[in-house]
Amino acid sequence: MTVESILVDPGLLRSLYGGIPDLTGVRIRSVNLNWRGPTVTLRLDMPSFPGSAPQEWIDAGMDTVQCQFQFLAVDGLSLTNWVPPVVGDVKTTPWGTERRMKVSVRSTGMSLEFDCSDSVRVGHVTAFAIHEDGSDRGRHLFLSKVDARRHDTLPGTTEKTFYER
Repeated sequence: MTVESILVDPGLLRSLYGGIPDLTGVRIRSVNLNWRGPTVTLRLDMPSFPGSAPQEWIDAGMDTVQCQFQFLAVDGLSLTNWVPPVVGDVKTTPWGTERRMKVSVRSTGMSLEFDCSDSVRVGHVTAFAIHEDGSDRGRHLFLSKVDARRHDTLPGTTEKTFYER
């Protein structure tokens, strides 16, 4: 399965990258588990900076794109060994006959597996300049006009409208 084939609306990332890059060698920033749905939301850094990034991002010296992938109707979740920083691969494979897939995230710092709907939402796309220590603190430029009006840095993890929607 390609990443593009599972996204509900791939247009957002396609406008930046032309196509959707594979999720290999991505930095996993956070894993949010929500019983409503139930859902798993991965906040991650994309594997490369887009060639057609907005001029505002380029002028501001941004070099990394981060976004959230929200997996719906999650079942059979297993998360072990969360030791950040985590850089790994997100792989999806078809599973069963009811538009479901298996997701696995493998790295030396974690192992995450679950099955879910084969429709994945992407959101909260932002650009930032990564620090030498790999952190994403500091200024973020959000692609969404709503996010841009509400935030200029990543909100705290208790901000439910950002991490759970």
